[in-house]
Amino acid sequence: MPKIKTRRGAAKRFKKTGTGKIVRGRAFRSHILTKMSRKRKRNLRGGALVHPADEAHINAQIPYL
Repeated sequence: MPKIKTRRGAAKRFKKTGTGKIVRGRAFRSHILTKMSRKRKRNLRGGALVHPADEAHINAQIPYL
């Protein structure tokens, strides 16, 4: 059985926790940040867990992470 290639774009966007859950970065942090409050920008810094409905699809893209 050949190895499965990793989707490099997905590998740069997601990582796995110690328990196997998938963490993603939050959106709305690239530009036009002056209109956002400090609190909102600060809360966007941390990662978020991927929804369980999407986990199987992302796991297929990053098999060895």
